[in-house]
Amino acid sequence: MKYPNPVFANFVWAGLILESRLIAIPIILAGLVIEFFFVRRLTGFSVKRSIIADVTMNAASLLLGLILIPLAGFAWEIFVGSLLWELNTQIGSFHPINLMATFILAVLINAVIENFVLRKIFKLEKDKLGFRWLCLANALTVSIALGSLWFFPIKNA
Repeated sequence: MKYPNPVFANFVWAGLILESRLIAIPIILAGLVIEFFFVRRLTGFSVKRSIIADVTMNAASLLLGLILIPLAGFAWEIFVGSLLWELNTQIGSFHPINLMATFILAVLINAVIENFVLRKIFKLEKDKLGFRWLCLANALTVSIALGSLWFFPIKNA
């Protein structure tokens, strides 16, 4: 008698897929360019210092986001996603509601990390308006990553 091989068991959720795009070199480069202009405007730093701040905050959000974005997406799937499924809404992992939640979680996680870096390392004062601008900058970057899934879908191996 043959038993199923657990190696072929797959469980994929939107946060995991999105993170795979957020760490792609073209998305990282686009994010650095987009967020440079926001950093420059928010901080008033010189071009050189703005580049250093941009790279530093994005490095921090990349490293922490590798863990936090998939975990946040997984938590959404386990708690809210399973509740929605139980309510017979037929809302699965890649339903637009779950994709939008994943998008919002990724934007907020990145913006919180980047805001923390700007405040602690670059000694900027706490500013709600600045945080909102970082959310907008990250929304643009995460939109590119999410949009890339539409234009360049993941191919089965």
